[in-house]
Amino acid sequence: MNLNPPCVLVDTERWRDAADRAPATRQGSSGDWTAAALRDLIGCKFAHDQLIVVSHRQPFEHQRVDGRVRITRPSSGLVSAVEPVVRACAGTWIAHGSGNADREFVDEADVWRAPSDAGSYRLRRVWLTAAEHAGHTDGFSNSGLWPLCHVVHLRPSFTESDWLHYRAVNQRFADAVLREATRPDPIVMVHDYQLALVPAMLRQRLPRASIVSFWHVPWAHAEQMRVCPWLHEVVDGLLGSDIVGFQTPQHQRNFVESAHRMGRLVDQGDRPAAWHPRHRARARDYPVSIAWPTPAEAGSLPPVHQCKADAAARWRLPAGGKLIVGIDRFDYTKGLIERLRAVEQLLLAQPQWQGRLRFVQVAAPTRTALRDYAGFREQVVDEVMRINALFANKGAGQGAGQGAGDVTGDSAGPIVLLNRHHDRAAVNALYRAADLCLVTSLHDGMNLVCKEFVAARDDEQGVLVLSQFAGAAHELSASLIVNPYHTAEVARAIHQGLSMPAEEQRRRMRLLRATVQTRNVHRWAASMLLDVAALRAATRGEPAGAAVAQRTAARQVIRA
Repeated sequence: MNLNPPCVLVDTERWRDAADRAPATRQGSSGDWTAAALRDLIGCKFAHDQLIVVSHRQPFEHQRVDGRVRITRPSSGLVSAVEPVVRACAGTWIAHGSGNADREFVDEADVWRAPSDAGSYRLRRVWLTAAEHAGHTDGFSNSGLWPLCHVVHLRPSFTESDWLHYRAVNQRFADAVLREATRPDPIVMVHDYQLALVPAMLRQRLPRASIVSFWHVPWAHAEQMRVCPWLHEVVDGLLGSDIVGFQTPQHQRNFVESAHRMGRLVDQGDRPAAWHPRHRARARDYPVSIAWPTPAEAGSLPPVHQCKADAAARWRLPAGGKLIVGIDRFDYTKGLIERLRAVEQLLLAQPQWQGRLRFVQVAAPTRTALRDYAGFREQVVDEVMRINALFANKGAGQGAGQGAGDVTGDSAGPIVLLNRHHDRAAVNALYRAADLCLVTSLHDGMNLVCKEFVAARDDEQGVLVLSQFAGAAHELSASLIVNPYHTAEVARAIHQGLSMPAEEQRRRMRLLRATVQTRNVHRWAASMLLDVAALRAATRGEPAGAAVAQRTAARQVIRA
């Protein structure tokens, strides 16, 4: 397999040369790593093995609305990344049953067979009481670990009762894995910060299992992580894994430093490992990605010119007007207020854009029961109203088709806030209509919105403005990379992007697409699975040459 990376942007002249040399990406092609290639890898290396994926968030919910049950897909980067892998593996996914009609669609083992054109898989649902959800999910996970890891200057909250619920829920997920395991050495992939204790719990009961943990959010600097009163338990929980994966090398190094300060042994080599006295775990970085569109998916996308025409009519853009989009969950880590103020500064510093642009921000509701999120939403709405009032009646109309939760202000203005979920078709239409996409997170493990935007632009047009604090900035250096806290810098980048000649857009987008196409979600999964295969080969006492070959292949994937 060819695992060589695409050309990477280093400086202005070199990226121009690289873009000229890079072949145009073929929509529907994923290079060498496709779902089929991943299935082949699993068939070759894990033909008789059992794969179990564990996460708090599930890929599908059954929601009863107005007497009718709908199957919805939660807005989640984790789901976007993991679901194609489980489909490719035809494995079992264990997750929290969060839909209000979920119990009606499971069998006696709490299992629902998730349908898919690319193959089905088992979804086993775990149930939480209201108290457990408040303590584990809203409490320790989202009011404690989430703000702590994202370094967004919001004080994390840790309480003893939340910790006890967190530990109990982790045990329930571990017990679900034990019930699903049909052999003593399954491959178990545990995802994200809500389930940090599960690996160590499984290690006690399934000592021969191959356990991979993936921490989808940042791991902050070791000194900051010490704020968590139960950091030792969290780290030791993760050290129950064979492999602990992170989005970036920096997050990986931060975790190893945390383990080192706790007295856990740490390798000082180029591929660090940290271990509890009873078990050794390897810390690795695996940048997560998306599934590149298949030919059928690419063929179903509406034409770009039609998307642009529909958007211009909906938002009443004048001839030559520009559309900026942002697609996020309504979360304070996404930099929404800073983004709004950058658009305001652009309009003040470059008045020629007044009346000529619309900024459409999709902000899907999330964690609405938490006080911090309710307060943050009020701040964002107030900013939208204020900015729209400042630039009201400057040319662009208010637009049509607003929902009950949407905000445009008392009169026409440049900003539309769509405070509701959008399905994949609606999001893709926005991506394809946009002249510029704003991804200005204050801190992110990866951020897959920017990669989705790139994958949607088969016309090789459109500009991506990307936060330097998003993990994706390490890969997508052909975007306009900004400090989201520097309002003037973001405003200048927006102006640069909206003024960018079509040829420069093509060169940049061609490089971005080559990167996302090659470094897709199947390659992400394959890199972890190759490491697992190398470890299993060594554990089973296979010939030294085979184990070395496995490790060499894995290193080529990860270092590429």
